[in-house]
Amino acid sequence: MNISGICSFLLITSIAIIIKCGVIVTGQLPPTGQALIEQNADRVIDLPGQPSVSFKQYAGYITVDESHGKALFYWFFEAVNNPEKKPLLLWLNGGPGCSSVGYGNMEELGPFIVQGDKTKLVLNNHAWNKAANLLFLESPVGVGFSYTNTSDDLKQLGDTMTANDSYNFLLGWFKRFPQYKSNEFYISGESYAGHYVPQLSELIFDKNKTICSDERINFKGFMIGNALLDDATDQTGMIDYAWDHAVISDRVYRTVKRECDFSNPNTTDACYTALNAYFDVYKIIDMYSLYTPSCVNSTASSTRRPFMGGNVSPQTFSKNKHWHVKPRGYDPCQPQYTEAYLNTPSVQAALHANTTKISYPWTHCSDIITTWNDAPKSTLPIIQKLVNEGLRVWVFSGDTDGRIPVTSTRLSLRKLGLNVKEDWTPWYFKNQVGGWTIEYEGLMFVTVRGAGHQVPTFKPKESLQLIRHFLSDKKLPTIPF
Repeated sequence: MNISGICSFLLITSIAIIIKCGVIVTGQLPPTGQALIEQNADRVIDLPGQPSVSFKQYAGYITVDESHGKALFYWFFEAVNNPEKKPLLLWLNGGPGCSSVGYGNMEELGPFIVQGDKTKLVLNNHAWNKAANLLFLESPVGVGFSYTNTSDDLKQLGDTMTANDSYNFLLGWFKRFPQYKSNEFYISGESYAGHYVPQLSELIFDKNKTICSDERINFKGFMIGNALLDDATDQTGMIDYAWDHAVISDRVYRTVKRECDFSNPNTTDACYTALNAYFDVYKIIDMYSLYTPSCVNSTASSTRRPFMGGNVSPQTFSKNKHWHVKPRGYDPCQPQYTEAYLNTPSVQAALHANTTKISYPWTHCSDIITTWNDAPKSTLPIIQKLVNEGLRVWVFSGDTDGRIPVTSTRLSLRKLGLNVKEDWTPWYFKNQVGGWTIEYEGLMFVTVRGAGHQVPTFKPKESLQLIRHFLSDKKLPTIPF
C-alpha cells in the first residue's frame, strides 16, 4: 500500500472510531428523549406511609439480557443536598441470594425504615444519601423483585454471572440516568459482597481499559464490611472468635481445630460433626450480633434460609445447613416489618416492582436460589490487584459480629502482605472511641466498636461518619471532637 493509501486508511479508521465512541463530554448530561421518558416513568411519587422529603427517588427495572428476559430491580435515592456534585454509591448485600433493597436500604443505610405497624415509614436520620447519591440493586436474578423469564438461568447462577449482570445493569442504568455518568462512582457492601464488590470492581476496571472514554464508568474505589474474603482465614477466624468471646467451649474449640482443615474444601465426617456442635450455640443466640436479643414474636417468619448447594464460599461452612440463616437487625423483628411492607400491592405499584407478577412473595433472601456454580476460595488476589492499580480500598468490620468476625478479616488482610503505614489507632465519633484503624499501603482497615454484621444498623451515626470519610479520602478523627 502506498503512502496515500495508508493515510486514507488511517483517516477512515479515525472517523470510524469517532463515530463509534462519540464526543468525550465532561460534566453532567441532562436526560433527554428516551432516557427522560424512562426516568420519569421510574420516579417514585406516592410511596405508602412515606414522610415528606426533599430529595427525589426512582425505582424500576433495567433489562440486562433481552433474549432471556432478564431484568434487575433497583431503588435509587438522590443525595439530600447538591446531588449533581455528590458521588454515586452502589450498595450490594450478599448471601448469596439476599436483597440489597431489604437489608441495606430498609434496615441499614437507606432513607426509610418500616415501623412496627408495617404500614408507615420513618426517616433514617443517618441515611447515607446525606453523603452520596445512593443506588441499591437486587442481584442476581431470583433475588427480591429481580427476575428472569428463562428458568435455566437460576441453575447457572454464580459469582461470574452476578458480576456480568451487575455490570450490564450499570451500563443500562447510566443510559437512563446520564446526568450521573461523570460523577465519581464507588461500590460498597457487606458479607458475601466481599465477593460481589471486588469482582464487579475488577470487571469495571478492566472494561474501562478497553472501551471508549465516553462509555467508561468514572470508578474510583470500593469499601466492604464484615466481608467474606478468604475461605481458610475467614473460617479459622470464626472459630477463634467464637472461643475468644465465650460462645463455644474449650472442648468444641479443640475438636474443630483438630478435625477441620479449612484450606481443604473436602470436609470430613469428623469435621462436619465438630461444626454441628459449633453451630448449635448459634441456634440460641444471634450469630450476626452476639449481644442483642432474638425476636420472640411468634408471628415472625423463619430465620432459616433454604439450603444452598454448589460451589458457594466458604466451601466448608456453607455445606452445613445451619450456615444458611438470615441476619436480623437491632430490632430483631425488623425483617418481618420489611417483608410485610414490600409485599403490599400498593407499595409494589408505587415502586414499579413485580410488574410481571412473580409467582412467589418478596423475601429478604431468595427461596428459589438453591444452587451456586462458581465462587473463588479467595478474593484477596483481586483486592491486591486493585490496590496495586491505585483504587481506593477500605475494609471495615463491626466487632460484635460472629458471622464474619473482625478476627477473620484481620487474618485475611494479613495475607495481602501490605506494609503498615500506621498501626492500631483509635478513631473517634465525638467524645467516644468509634473503633480502631490500621492504615496499610493502599488500603484502610476500620473496626466499628459495638457493631454487629450490619454495621449501619447498629452504629448509624458512626457509619455515616465512616462513609463520609471514605468518599472524601480522609482519615477518621484520631482525637475527640
